[in-house]
Amino acid sequence: MTGIRLGIDFGGTKIEIAALDPGGAILLRERIANPGSYEAAVLAVKALVEAAEGAIGDRPGSIGLGVPGSPSPRTGLIRNANSTWLNGRPFKDDLETALGRPVRMANDANCLALSEARDGAGAGKDSVFAVILGTGCGGGLVIAGQLVEGAGGIAAELGHTPLPWLKSDEYPGPACWCGLQGCLETWISGSGFQRDFEARTGQALSARQIAEAAHAGDDAARAALDAYIDRLGRALAMVANIVDPACFVLGGGMSNVEEIYAPLPAIIGRYAFSDRWEGEVLQARWGDSSGVRGAAMLWDRAA
Repeated sequence: MTGIRLGIDFGGTKIEIAALDPGGAILLRERIANPGSYEAAVLAVKALVEAAEGAIGDRPGSIGLGVPGSPSPRTGLIRNANSTWLNGRPFKDDLETALGRPVRMANDANCLALSEARDGAGAGKDSVFAVILGTGCGGGLVIAGQLVEGAGGIAAELGHTPLPWLKSDEYPGPACWCGLQGCLETWISGSGFQRDFEARTGQALSARQIAEAAHAGDDAARAALDAYIDRLGRALAMVANIVDPACFVLGGGMSNVEEIYAPLPAIIGRYAFSDRWEGEVLQARWGDSSGVRGAAMLWDRAA
């Protein structure tokens, strides 16, 4: 095997591959639409890997994959993926068969955390809690440079914990695809932000359009964004009370909304069980490259 490491970010709407050299520099990045069905996705990943290695002109390298949900350590089957057609399928085994070599797989938010703790926004911190705020919502935790996955592989699964310190108009919360109500994914993901704005106004806008309208002074959009920031702050305060990370690193589409960062420390401090909260809330240094970089880095640690 060469020093080339391939990382794949398997998202709900796109699949992205990147090739990293031994120093972590990205040599190649390609992105395709996710075909949205299981067999086609296996073939799409295989084609991406073959095309990337053909473009580099080198022998096969290692392959790491970040996925929504995670493989069960008991059965190896995918569970908890919001791309529900992955659930109950032996995705890792089928990819290894298709590619003819080992694949390492982890939750996509874990890959974000690993990338940002290694040499991103959380570099040099002893504990980093990363949060994906995209179509869905997930979390990943790195302590002392090591990814923390937990006994059952569900550590830091922020998106399917409930919104804390509920206000009267937030109970019982929206129905979540997981079968419960009021999960953070229904509130602080980009799709949750869109849902709340539409419930308030009757208007169906994208998260980016709502944020832009708020920035331009639209009162309804501003109210929705303020509510979103408050809910995100409460969610992070709950994590602070349990893990107390040195920093939070935010990724995903909502992490690009600059207005969210300044108010968050005060909101976290209001709810954190401490005389003073001194952590940081940072934007991912590597942006939408963090997922593929972290996936490639899965081979930098012991199996």
